[in-house]
Amino acid sequence: MRELIADIRQGDCRDVLKEFEGEFFDLIVTSPPYADRRVKTYGGIHPDKYVDWFLPRSEEFLRVLKPGGTFILNIKEKAENGERHTYVIELILALRKQGWLWTEEFIWHKKNCYPGKWPNRFRDAWERCLQFNKSRHFKMFQEKVRVPMGEWANTRLKSLGKNDVVRFNSQAGSGFGKNIANWLDRDLAYPTNVLHFATECSNKNHSAAFPIALPEWFIKLFTQENDWVLDPFVGSGTTCEAAQKLGRNSVGIDIMEEYKDLSYKNTKKSELLLMEKGLKYEANNSK
Repeated sequence: MRELIADIRQGDCRDVLKEFEGEFFDLIVTSPPYADRRVKTYGGIHPDKYVDWFLPRSEEFLRVLKPGGTFILNIKEKAENGERHTYVIELILALRKQGWLWTEEFIWHKKNCYPGKWPNRFRDAWERCLQFNKSRHFKMFQEKVRVPMGEWANTRLKSLGKNDVVRFNSQAGSGFGKNIANWLDRDLAYPTNVLHFATECSNKNHSAAFPIALPEWFIKLFTQENDWVLDPFVGSGTTCEAAQKLGRNSVGIDIMEEYKDLSYKNTKKSELLLMEKGLKYEANNSK
């Protein structure tokens, strides 16, 4: 029986990560406190001070991430005094100065976002998932997240015209072209950078839990079995649960003891499922 590790620790990730050697983790997936939007949960950080608060922690992320690893940051700027705050944009620029490459931006479309009405904007239905890397050469397994072709393939590919069997350039003069015949006999296609997942909070006992499908998607894309996944703001333990489900080792850190204990409890819940797969999971719950 293969043994994996889920290490759940309490403390400030800036301090806890000093206990790990450099270039240890293959993937970091996390959703930190969104400035002062979670005051009741974590006390909050004023948006104007957010970058200064985050950079000492991301410096540790940079140190412990492998050269071919990836850092996914789920975050969303708030609206304040009638306009969006710029702290996320400022953070992106500051992370680039720190040595990170801002490689990609995924959009998480929240399919079941709460209804509401505001005088000068519509309800939020998406959040950013920012991808950062240490190198332009990083591990990525795109075939692991392919999606079904969809119903359009059954109709569009049924009868091909003369322009469908050659590279046909756009008539709008954009320079883009396509060969529709390339899609024949394919069941799967590569996804877009827009991810459609419903939120899951009521059953997580945490005010800001993301759905397990979100870290699961990135874990599939950027890691292999037995790799190491880190969530430095682990909350209810969703990232560690996803890592466990997919046969990866994981470390979760939270500054609050109640969420450290909750993460440990949630990762232990899946132990029987893992045993059915021939895996043994060692869950550690430490200060």
